[in-house]
Order: sequence, then structure tokens, then C-alpha cells
Amino acid sequence: MIPPQKFKELLNEESGVIIDVRTKGEYQNGHIKKTDYNYDLSSANFEQNLQKLDKGKNYFLYCRSGARSGRATQIMKRNGFENVYNIGGIQSLVSAGFEKE
Repeated sequence: MIPPQKFKELLNEESGVIIDVRTKGEYQNGHIKKTDYNYDLSSANFEQNLQKLDKGKNYFLYCRSGARSGRATQIMKRNGFENVYNIGGIQSLVSAGFEKE
């Protein structure tokens, strides 16, 4: 897991895709404003959704605490994604200054 400050640095250096791996209900209750996708790790479609993504891009995954995004990071790496980062939980990101909506 990378800390929020490192995530900010990486986003400033190069672009990336931000994915919330929480449930749709959790996502609707609030998510990081810059989030590109909500792919629920516990849904049967999670790995199918990955097939739509460009493996050459950078991916930043978060959830509530960092546990699910850690598992999702490993799944993506097993599926051929190289630049995948677990950026932890939403609350630590909000506390670090990321805007929530």
C-alpha cells in the first residue's frame, strides 16, 4: 500500500486511472471525486471489467480500509497489469486532501 502523499506525487508525475473497488452502495455514499470506475471486487463481474482496461496504463485502487484494494491489486497483477497501486482507504485519502463527492 502506498501512502496518500506518494499517490499525490505519482498523479502529478503521470496520469492514471482511479478505481474504487467497494460495493455500489458504498460508492454512492461517497467516493473520491477523481474516481474513474467503481468495480466492486465482490461482484462476479470484477475480472470481466478488467478486460475492458488498457494494461499499459497506471491504476490506483482504493476501498474502505485498503484490504479489498490490496486483493484487487493482486488480481490485476495476475491478469497482466504491471502498474497497479493500492492507495488504501477512502478516509485516509480524504484526510490527505482528496475531494470526496
